[in-house]
Amino acid sequence: MSRYAHPAGSRHAEVLPEENPPLPPEDLNALNPRVWPATTRRSNGEVTVGGVGVRALAAEYGTPLFVMDEEDFRARARDYATAFADADVYYAGKALLTKAVARWVVEEGLKLDVCSGGELAVALAAEVPADRIAMHGNNKSVAELRRAVQAGVGRIILDSLDEIGRLEAVAAESGARPKVLIRVTTGVEAHTHEFVATAHDDQKFGFALSTGAAAEAVRRVLAAEHLELVGLHSHIGSQIFDTSGFEVAARRLTKFLTRIHEELDVTLAELDLGGGLGIAYTAGDDPLDPKTIAASLTAIVLRECADAGLPMPRIAVEPGRAVAGPAGITVYEVGTVKDVEGIRTYVSVDGGMSDNIRTALYGSEYTGQLVSRESDAEPMLSRLVGKHCESGDIIVHDLYLPADLRPGDLVAVAATGAYCYSMASNYNHLPRPAMVAVRDANARVIVRRENEEDLLRLDVG
Repeated sequence: MSRYAHPAGSRHAEVLPEENPPLPPEDLNALNPRVWPATTRRSNGEVTVGGVGVRALAAEYGTPLFVMDEEDFRARARDYATAFADADVYYAGKALLTKAVARWVVEEGLKLDVCSGGELAVALAAEVPADRIAMHGNNKSVAELRRAVQAGVGRIILDSLDEIGRLEAVAAESGARPKVLIRVTTGVEAHTHEFVATAHDDQKFGFALSTGAAAEAVRRVLAAEHLELVGLHSHIGSQIFDTSGFEVAARRLTKFLTRIHEELDVTLAELDLGGGLGIAYTAGDDPLDPKTIAASLTAIVLRECADAGLPMPRIAVEPGRAVAGPAGITVYEVGTVKDVEGIRTYVSVDGGMSDNIRTALYGSEYTGQLVSRESDAEPMLSRLVGKHCESGDIIVHDLYLPADLRPGDLVAVAATGAYCYSMASNYNHLPRPAMVAVRDANARVIVRRENEEDLLRLDVG
């Protein structure tokens, strides 16, 4: 939990005590490789990503601007494909999904999971093979299920008894027999923000093991003529740095597989352990290596199955943030620098909570820097804020920027590749930013910037 969050919400106006301010970095111009995209460099003072300078990007494409390091994204996808060579890796599309991103995912050997009809439409438009798609969602409509079945998606993850009945009816009318997994709520506590912890019983996702709901779901699906039950699914939460939660979930799921085998004489072949692996938003974050995760999860499932006399199921995982998050930055232009004497300086930029709601929603912490030039000025305790009519419009609570920061400078925030564009809005009728992919000293638009015509198109008066 962020130090700024409490049960009533983020205390955005909290004043840091003078005797204990955060410490400034040793070098305001240094780029921490743990946090910034892999190809990020400084050249003649200016930050470049993928060999392209931020000043040129801002001049050509405007700000705010989402910048994706394509090679970084692809490399992380390959790392997961290699680490889980004998498993299925589904990229979690909710983190960031565009047609270009969907193609990167498939080209690097991953599968794709979607959680709405809209995400499915993007995947199909990008020509992702339908059998490489898994369909999630806690309240899938009949229309969404029908499109998934007609497209021939590879897996549908069932989330409620109502949905079992809906999908059975859709499959019957289509003459299909989709492969399904049952989402199991294992009761594992993920050490993360309560809004992104998803495996405790008191929440909307899945079938609880503890109440018998999961067992009832298995019986219902096995009795359904047009559904093929192939496995179990679990997801314990997001932005997780500790493997212990995954290990406990894997152990409970494996014991449930054993129970299904013993009581119903059914051996399920797949076990999807979900995603939620954390990334480094700040220098203090220590994300897990994909190889470490793969070895740990495989070992626990193999051991539990061996003890139960069951064959090893095929494991699946669903990294999203861990692939997209570190590859993205957001570039802003500074508009106002306002000193609040004795407290901090407020640096207002041309975006805000419409392109990054996570700070306001979760109390998330980020790293930001001056990127259009270097500076030898003294560090200035700052709060990076947006231009929205909202006191909670904060991008970075506390960071040090150079004291000579001025309007027109470019500031970038790191690790914004996941859940920033996906959760972007038009609050205060701000157009959503463009997104460019950079690679090998070239930049190309993969999502164009919205304009006033876009804002007014659906407003029919």
